[in-house]
Amino acid sequence: MNTGTRRSALLAAIVGGAGLVGLTVGLLLPRAPPELPSLPPLSSSVTVLRPTPDVVTAVRALSRLESTAFHMERVIDLKDRQSRLFGLVSGEDAILLVAVADVTAGVDLAELGPADVEVSADRTHVRIQLPRAAVFQTVLDSEHTYVHTRRTDLLARRNETLETSARKEAEHTLTQAALSAGILDKADAQARRVIRELVTGLGFSEVEVVTRPPAEGRE
Repeated sequence: MNTGTRRSALLAAIVGGAGLVGLTVGLLLPRAPPELPSLPPLSSSVTVLRPTPDVVTAVRALSRLESTAFHMERVIDLKDRQSRLFGLVSGEDAILLVAVADVTAGVDLAELGPADVEVSADRTHVRIQLPRAAVFQTVLDSEHTYVHTRRTDLLARRNETLETSARKEAEHTLTQAALSAGILDKADAQARRVIRELVTGLGFSEVEVVTRPPAEGRE
């Protein structure tokens, strides 16, 4: 065998041996397991939100709905008449108070119950019965309320609580004046309008809002 033939045989033996080693290593190395098809979970849950707004909760969120306010003024003339020496001597302590106040009325929606809301089967129509309006508060305007005149007779004792009494009388009389002027009727009407707009925004096409009959409302 000549030199060229020997080299060819040697090269073939080396290449063949390398291939055999590679095959042997491939057989010995661990193979990745085949991918299995994904199986559906044994159980599942789906949260479904139905478009059914809770009307009572939504309306109650407004709590006390202050729907109307009257700005009122009144002059309070209050006198403390005093007598001494078994009625032989008399005198008075007098005050003239110019009172300005805001009288606020509205509806307490905390009184609204499930029985006051009727929703149609197809959830397109709702009827709401509101509590009757009431006066929430009468607050004197401290900036514009003032004592116009204060007079104490020579033989009279100055009554230090007279101004406080005049302010209380102003609150009472201004509240009564607001009631006589129809503040509750206006508060009822305004409350119905506000609630109608609110509930219409919840997706109802027909909204009917009424006020409880007088026998069912608060005095």
